[in-house]
Amino acid sequence: MRELTKAEEQVMLILWEMKEGLVKDVIDKMEPPKPAYNTVSTVVRVLEGKGFLDHKAIGNTHIYFPLISEEQYKHFAFDKVMNNYFENNYQSLVSFLVKEKNMDMNELDELIALAEQLKNKN
Repeated sequence: MRELTKAEEQVMLILWEMKEGLVKDVIDKMEPPKPAYNTVSTVVRVLEGKGFLDHKAIGNTHIYFPLISEEQYKHFAFDKVMNNYFENNYQSLVSFLVKEKNMDMNELDELIALAEQLKNKN
């Protein structure tokens, strides 16, 4: 899996939400200023080439749908951040959240409780 550009991510977020759609449907869901049809169509074809999307043809119309789930991409993106910025060290990540994102003690306690729940499941 490869990292998405900002434009690719925007299209994928819309298609993950819609499950499938035409290029026109994707554009309709975008915030103004809306890009040109050809721009979005090009991004969709690039995503198809990268293996993120596929389509079903009905006549001259292509209905696009995701091949990669949002959850799969979240795991990929999170792993990349963990490896590149936190040396795959969760203590570094939590330290960052507490210091840089002003995580308060209640949020930290919730995070610890969640981590313990997940640990007990495994």
